[in-house]
Amino acid sequence: MKKRALISVSDKTNIIEFAKGLEKYGFEIISTGGTFTHLKNNGVNCISIEDVTDFPEILEGRVKTLHPKIHGGLLSKRGNELHNKHVQENNIEYIDLVCVNLYPFEETVKKDNASEEEIIENIDIGGPSMLRSAAKNFNDVAVITDILDYNLILDELASGEITLATRRRLAIKVFNITAAYDAAIANYFNKVDKLIPEKLTLSYKLEDTLRYGENPHQKAYHYVQDNDESYALQNAVQLHGKAMSYNNIQDASAALDILSEFDETVCVAVKHMNPCGVAIGKDVFEAYTRAYEADPVSIFGGIVAINGKIDKKTAEKMHSIFLEIILAKDYDDEALEILTQKKNLRIYRLSEKNNNHEKQIKSVRGGILVQDFNNKLADEYVAVTDKKVTQEQKEDLEFGLKVVKHVKSNAIVVVKNKQTLGIGAGQMNRVGSCKIALEQAGDKVEGAVLASDAFFPMRDSVDLAAEYKISAIVQPGGSIRDKESIDACNEKGVAMVFSKIRHFKH
Repeated sequence: MKKRALISVSDKTNIIEFAKGLEKYGFEIISTGGTFTHLKNNGVNCISIEDVTDFPEILEGRVKTLHPKIHGGLLSKRGNELHNKHVQENNIEYIDLVCVNLYPFEETVKKDNASEEEIIENIDIGGPSMLRSAAKNFNDVAVITDILDYNLILDELASGEITLATRRRLAIKVFNITAAYDAAIANYFNKVDKLIPEKLTLSYKLEDTLRYGENPHQKAYHYVQDNDESYALQNAVQLHGKAMSYNNIQDASAALDILSEFDETVCVAVKHMNPCGVAIGKDVFEAYTRAYEADPVSIFGGIVAINGKIDKKTAEKMHSIFLEIILAKDYDDEALEILTQKKNLRIYRLSEKNNNHEKQIKSVRGGILVQDFNNKLADEYVAVTDKKVTQEQKEDLEFGLKVVKHVKSNAIVVVKNKQTLGIGAGQMNRVGSCKIALEQAGDKVEGAVLASDAFFPMRDSVDLAAEYKISAIVQPGGSIRDKESIDACNEKGVAMVFSKIRHFKH
């Protein structure tokens, strides 16, 4: 019995070689529209879809494969008497292989000037229908939608036939691909129409299978969104070093979140998803040096991210300690020569900055939480004490807010001259975080400023800050005891402003 393959592809990469390979193994080729013309023009003998259905393509190609002679040929179970009867009565011929890739919907959405009409016309209907029909009947039909699987099919045909195990695996792949395709369409309309869907479908692609998760006994995988154009690890280029671990990826993501806050030349050092040193510099070397000096103990074995080009001088200083990862906009040749001497050091070149994050997703037992990204810094700065902040203090307080919003709550950051001096993270009470940050700042603390991610529930944190000679404080305000904190500042001669924005990070 002759075998039939239906080919209808948007991406025609390698399709001529694949079709000729199918012909070699006895397949008769059916094809549609542009694919039919492409195959014919390149020496592939094929039958047009109209000759199979005895019905023309209509509605500008919107209807061409949605026909019983196509889906009957795909869905009929070969050993079923009733199916065989219906096939014979309706002059339907079996289709044994389907090769379809879908209209480029996501690529069209990404185009700068794509109209909604163009986007809608790139919603594929016939393609997913054929793929799902073939996948449902994988016991009898092979279905291919990934160009990378062409050689697999031809290799198996060379050995005799496409195995059931392969047909089943490719069918599962189809259901995942069509689900992701439908998710992209739904999410486009949800975004344009600003809808909160009752059924939220998310689509990510597998970037890497990781050695393990947070701990060696946990399996882990890295999935990414195709449409994330921000500072993101999948948009960076790895120049050197071994593969990233689960924890590396989390830390790198945290570093990039902080990096995206700044336009000035800044260096961010991260350890266990919290910043351990952040500093502005007149150049990359000064920024790195100041971030290192902010906490020379914690930076060891950490991650460094810089929004500039690393030069030889900076690379030499970095080379003197153990770092897990370096992320930077670029590197001098001499800098790379120095840094690549450590074979395991992971070195990445970053993409361009883009802060168009919209939603943040976290998993919880039995579900996920979805929220807007924390893209705001302050609603306004309201002076609430007798003593007012100077312009220099205001700049440091803003710097502190940019850092503290990325520190695990309860969070306190001590800053002087746009350099973190102490960071108190993740304590169960606010005064505990204050103690950690102020003690870490040490003898540099006098005259520094302090940023808090949330309001002070009582005056104890202000009293402690004053003991360390903090000069100014920024906090969101909003406590029923705000007056106690304001009074404490006035008693101690400390300036305080309210930012009107809380920055909890759990």
